[in-house]
Amino acid sequence: MESKKSSLGSSTPDISPSAAPSYAYALGLTQFQGFWIPSRHVPTSSIISFQKYFQALDEDIIVVSKPKAGTTWLKALVFTIVNRHSYTLSNTPLNSANPHQLIPFFDADLYKENPNPDLSKISSPRLFSTHLPYSMLADSIKRSNCRIVYITRNPFDIIVSLRHFFRFIDDWSVEDYLEMFCRGEEPYGPFWDHALGYWNMSVEKPSNVLFMRYEELKEDSVAQTKRLAEFLGFAFSMEEEKTGVVNQIVDFCSFNNLKDLEANKTGKIPRSIIPSNKLFFRSGKVGDYVNHLSPAAVERLSNILKEKLNGSNLTFN
Repeated sequence: MESKKSSLGSSTPDISPSAAPSYAYALGLTQFQGFWIPSRHVPTSSIISFQKYFQALDEDIIVVSKPKAGTTWLKALVFTIVNRHSYTLSNTPLNSANPHQLIPFFDADLYKENPNPDLSKISSPRLFSTHLPYSMLADSIKRSNCRIVYITRNPFDIIVSLRHFFRFIDDWSVEDYLEMFCRGEEPYGPFWDHALGYWNMSVEKPSNVLFMRYEELKEDSVAQTKRLAEFLGFAFSMEEEKTGVVNQIVDFCSFNNLKDLEANKTGKIPRSIIPSNKLFFRSGKVGDYVNHLSPAAVERLSNILKEKLNGSNLTFN
């Protein structure tokens, strides 16, 4: 691994190079409230501001994930399901804006420049997103009846996707990213603690937290989209199912269609460090890691996951 400072973090992390694990420091991460968070969100206190000032409403919908776990796809689905009576697929804002612009992040967007933004004018249901673990969510969210949709993905595919996604920043190998995950030093990691937080809450409060898997959404998009819509309180009617509305939404929000939209081929999110929206769409395949990681590498992380998730009933194939 080349030891260089990534622009993912601030110019001056809260931890010194000598004290920080090499991968976390090189990626610009700070250990904050038990997780490795991009340093640019910590010195500006965007997370603290979010935790202190955000007031959740029972109608709020929050999309949560680790980076590269299906965030963009899930946002497109949630936005389309919730707004299907307001927009047709031909005039939906998704035709001209990236899903991340339509469902903003708490810490990376809303609270980044304003410690207490006015969110009162956002129409209900308000749609928000975050990569933060459950333990770091604002207390008002945990006390409310708002709905949280969490999507996770095979960590081996996440590793490969992260490696390709961040090539505009570093030239690390896929083995470097594997090592990073094994140490739990990846963005918003450790992976196992992040997943467990939402998994446990989905078991404890299934009406408030929906736990989804990228692979299941890929395997049966129609069934999972119907499951998602029902959880959100926007279930499809029998008439909608008969007339193919579910399939139309699935096709519109598919990886290939989103990738081909002009907004995602040439557009860029204002003030984002991501140079182009097209970076959010590479292959979207399940199991692509077998072409990049050795069996020994897979076994190593598999053993770590087995140990960390022991007794939780949460498993990854």
